[in-house]
Amino acid sequence: MPSGMAKKPAKQKLPTANLEEIADSIRKTLSEKDLAREKALRLCREVIRNSANTIRAVHRQEFDEAAGLLGQTRALLDEVNGTLAGHQDLFHTGLVHDSQKEFAEASIHLSLVTGKPLPSPGELSVGLPAYMNGLGEAAGEMRRYVLDQLRTGEIAGCEDKLAMMDDIYSVLVTVDFPDALTGGLRRTTDMVRGVLERTRGDLTLAIQHRSLEEKLARLGHL
Repeated sequence: MPSGMAKKPAKQKLPTANLEEIADSIRKTLSEKDLAREKALRLCREVIRNSANTIRAVHRQEFDEAAGLLGQTRALLDEVNGTLAGHQDLFHTGLVHDSQKEFAEASIHLSLVTGKPLPSPGELSVGLPAYMNGLGEAAGEMRRYVLDQLRTGEIAGCEDKLAMMDDIYSVLVTVDFPDALTGGLRRTTDMVRGVLERTRGDLTLAIQHRSLEEKLARLGHL
């Protein structure tokens, strides 16, 4: 270099030189998350559909079919858990909660109707908010079951079903925590209270009507 000529300063890298590398990493992560989300959404919809079909089978007293559907639904929920294992932010979304709640409701409803011990949240692998809300929804389904029994004149056993509903309400009303922790359980508990009161009234009228019929029948024989 000729003497007296100034040396050009080295060109410095801009702070944004690594931006594209960062963007590539972000796009890759979001792409994987989006695929997991789409798969989980599909699985959760299947869980909800299967749970509804299980409840319908219980009301038809097709208990073997209901148990088979619950087995399939449990496998779907396990797949949801595996799909979202690396995406806990997606796991805590409304659809996952709703699918777990529907599965819990169907499982509990089958146990109530068949007289088997209730499954625990751990046995069902569902969150506590989903379980408690599913428990309340199952009590609502018990009203439908009792009404079906009353319409066919099968009053025997309805008092036990009413007692189960009462037990559920008695427990739910003690779970007095913020809705953010319980998934809106207060609203579900209020629903159970209304359902319980109406069912008790319907059953009382049915029993009184049956008693009156029996008295009239005895008078007719005299």
